[in-house]
Amino acid sequence: MERPPVSTPASAAAARRRRDRHGRGMRGPLAPRQVPIALTRSELFDEYVRESVERLERRWPQLEEVEFAVQDVPAPLPGEPEPPIEDVRPDEVPLGRLVQASKGHPARIVVYRRPVEIRAKGREERAALVHDIMVEQVAELLGVEPEAVDPRYGED
Repeated sequence: MERPPVSTPASAAAARRRRDRHGRGMRGPLAPRQVPIALTRSELFDEYVRESVERLERRWPQLEEVEFAVQDVPAPLPGEPEPPIEDVRPDEVPLGRLVQASKGHPARIVVYRRPVEIRAKGREERAALVHDIMVEQVAELLGVEPEAVDPRYGED
């Protein structure tokens, strides 16, 4: 028994045509990976944190023992109750957090990406806010004023 020829649905053929118009192949990247425009918002934010850490570690070598992390949004620590949603005000959402060292775990500084992105409008403002948050958390860790950690704190 001979099988009838298999045909593709019209929608599949139309979708294939749109992705590969005129037989030229799939569209490539618009910019090389090393160009800042090619970075995602998350990768760019990670770069702001990395630059700030490098700047602070040059002045404070003891920060090499500290872990630095980025999370999208604040979450309670294990064993910490989550606050009711009606009690949380937008101006009280933390931008960063210091987790003190404990039982073989090093101290950790966490910066929250989404709240920072909401508060800062442009790239330069966002980078300055990230650095200020890092300076505040390092100052809390070291038990000094933020101006002692970075004399340019708050100037940006």
